[in-house]
Amino acid sequence: MSAASSASIDLTAKVEQYLAERRRLGFKPCSSDLAVRHFTRFMASEDQRGALTVDVMVRWARQVQPRYLVDGQANVDTAARRLATLRPFMRWLQQFDPTVEVPDDSSFGPIPRRVAPHIYSEAEIAALIVAARRLGPSDGLRAATYATLFGLIASAGLRVSEAINLADSDADLEGRVLTIQQTKFGKSRMVPLHPSVIGPLAAYRALRRQHVQPRPQMTFFVGSRGVRRGKPLGDRQVHRMFCQLREQLGWIDRGGHGRPRVHDLRHSFAVRRMILWHQQGANLDQRMLALSTYMGHINISSTYWYLSGVPELMALAGARFERFADIAESDDE
Repeated sequence: MSAASSASIDLTAKVEQYLAERRRLGFKPCSSDLAVRHFTRFMASEDQRGALTVDVMVRWARQVQPRYLVDGQANVDTAARRLATLRPFMRWLQQFDPTVEVPDDSSFGPIPRRVAPHIYSEAEIAALIVAARRLGPSDGLRAATYATLFGLIASAGLRVSEAINLADSDADLEGRVLTIQQTKFGKSRMVPLHPSVIGPLAAYRALRRQHVQPRPQMTFFVGSRGVRRGKPLGDRQVHRMFCQLREQLGWIDRGGHGRPRVHDLRHSFAVRRMILWHQQGANLDQRMLALSTYMGHINISSTYWYLSGVPELMALAGARFERFADIAESDDE
């Protein structure tokens, strides 16, 4: 493939044209949309003016966030998933330049199935919050920030990004609801809160106001030290603190990721909710759509995955299969 051929493509314009066509066809926002925009920025930052080759795409796929690194290298599974998100766009782009390459599984191997998360027990979540409350310094703001943050993620099933980007004005504690503006797929949603969550959130807000001057567009959770005091928490900052507390607590991983993750608090929320509904005798199929909406899943299949992908829920999936099998036998008689 010639460098001149790819250089003739205005990649940014083509990305926007591609996404606009997807929207007109009724496709909803997805991770592939974010990936192609990120790839375009990578091409610009790396001053990649030549061929759109698989080698270039592989270099982009390896540039993952620090928490996904294993021994300083990108996790192969993560890189493979990132590379796969470019395929639809590159196939579409070939109509304008047939020499554009489309990545396949040869670079990293086939994408593995989703790995089971670590499902936290109530005791583990309580221990995490207690450990966070012991953090210094003595003014208590840092300790309250992380104890409340981890508690909210566990009790409302938020993504880490949603929690740290939550605006103070979007936390309506009197109405017991959060407005999540900056979601993974660019969609806003309302998240009702359990009454038990309101007290800790209100206490944190009151403490924060004693230490940090309120300002417009302030996030609910703020940094408490140095130049970060009063500013939004960073993703790396939160994961670093979680890892520190995790090592203190000495948890043994029960998932497939090697170590419990902060994101597993969100998974634990979903699993505990399904188990509770099952214990209450609720119709799980009727509740799944509500749970999918509450958690901001773009596809309900992401919610149903828990039934077959999480050991704690495998028994429920088995019981559902046996029930359907009994119905099928009756129909055959």
